[in-house]
Amino acid sequence: VQLQASGGGLVQAGGSLRLSCVAPRSIFSISDMDWYRQGPGKQRELVAVITSGGDINYEDSVKGRFTISRDNAKNTVYLQMNSLKPEDTGVYYCNAKRSMRGLVYTNWGQGTEVTVSS
Repeated sequence: VQLQASGGGLVQAGGSLRLSCVAPRSIFSISDMDWYRQGPGKQRELVAVITSGGDINYEDSVKGRFTISRDNAKNTVYLQMNSLKPEDTGVYYCNAKRSMRGLVYTNWGQGTEVTVSS
C-alpha cells in the first residue's frame, strides 16, 4: 500500500505551500493521518496528526502556522504551511496509521521535499 505525497518545492521565508497526500480508499477513512518531516542531518519528527475522528495535534514549532485537514471523499490529507521558515526545510512524509485486531499498521508516502530559503 503506497501513499502519494505531493506539493513540495522551493519557497522564500514567509511563503506558503500546501502538501497533499492521497491514500487508498480502503484504508483512508479508518486511519489516523500524520505528517512527518526530516530535516538535513536530523531525525524524522512528527509535525501534525489528524485522527480518523478529526482530532488534531501539532508539533509546537508549527502551531499557528501549519494546518492539517482531511477530505474523506477524496482520500486526501493536506498540510497547509504558512509563514514558512528556513528551519522548516526537509522532506515531508505522510503516514497512515490504524489499529486492527490489536495490531498497528502503518503505511508511508514517498516524501516530498520542501526547501525554504532565507
